[in-house]
Amino acid sequence: MDIVIGRNKTARRAYGIDEIALVPGARTLDPSLADTRWTIGGIEREIPIIASAMDGVVDTKMAALLSELGAMGVINLEGIQTRYDDPNPILDRIAQVSKTEFVGLMQELYAEPIKPELIQKRISEVKEKGGIAAVSLTPVGAAKFGKIVAEAGADILFVQATVVSTAHLSPESITPLDLVQLCQEMPIPVALGNCVTYEVALNLMKAGAAAVLVGIGPGAACTSRGVLGVGVPQATAVADCTAAREDYYRETGKYIPVIADGGIITGGDICKCIACGADAVMIGSPIARAAEAPGRGYHWGMATPSPVLPRGTRISVGTTGTIKEILTGPAKLDDGTHNLLGALKTSMGTLGAKNIKEMQQIEVVIAPSLLTEGKVYQKAQQLGMGK
Repeated sequence: MDIVIGRNKTARRAYGIDEIALVPGARTLDPSLADTRWTIGGIEREIPIIASAMDGVVDTKMAALLSELGAMGVINLEGIQTRYDDPNPILDRIAQVSKTEFVGLMQELYAEPIKPELIQKRISEVKEKGGIAAVSLTPVGAAKFGKIVAEAGADILFVQATVVSTAHLSPESITPLDLVQLCQEMPIPVALGNCVTYEVALNLMKAGAAAVLVGIGPGAACTSRGVLGVGVPQATAVADCTAAREDYYRETGKYIPVIADGGIITGGDICKCIACGADAVMIGSPIARAAEAPGRGYHWGMATPSPVLPRGTRISVGTTGTIKEILTGPAKLDDGTHNLLGALKTSMGTLGAKNIKEMQQIEVVIAPSLLTEGKVYQKAQQLGMGK
């Protein structure tokens, strides 16, 4: 039901992750029986968690470690890793700069051109370590570097921007990326995002997406909602986009996984996103807290270096444990940010869900709290991730 804002505007009520709760059913399940496997682009993973394509979260070492643990990490091919042969001194500078000088430094560092040979090198490094080479480019980057990515042997390409759609208007002098053509011509699976509506999610699936990412601006290191005013609370966005997945599956027989991306910090957040229909989640801040993360205890947004309109912020997340402790335990913290797989399996056991598909059918209730999705940064602060 629409809510009247004023005489000339109505709005639909939408819900964030912190405004819902999951309802136990008639049975319970031993957590060891919970099957958390899922598949993206023909690649099966035990852990439905993808580490965000952010420079403070994933490098080649982290990508290989995540693969070994049963998850996946995505490397940002338009970031530090492909602009500098040795990214370590650059990452040191980012970690040491003052808050007031941060944006200027980022704009300076990211002005260095992307080097095609480093795209090939980073993909090769992940493959040599036995990892899954999942990489990310913007639509502009995909048009420019897509062929190089495929030739280098990447396993899957994520084409990501704040908002991605199949209907993009550009000046006559600029030819927009044809997502349909990209998905058809790339010899590897192509995941597309981000989006927050049924219509756009359905169109991305029709374009040939191997997966669709859902979420605009809810993340702790993203300020798009504050700068642009754009976004939909994550629980509603996921539910809407997974409705598109179900309709597309009924029409075509093709199942396209939906990945909730942004505003997901704890194991409980992951459980709620899957209960809203997601097949997996993409997270940044929790992974940035790992001892092996390249951010040196910091996490920052992908749009921060923009020379025109910087968005995103650098947050201090600290280092709380190894990536193994964060993903599979044993947990050293009781705030829901360690042993994320154990949290998901325990929740599935409590709810009686044997697999991800059953978890997606769990009953959800509205449970308003003082925290709303628009205050993810404050929530991150409570967990010691935004000081």
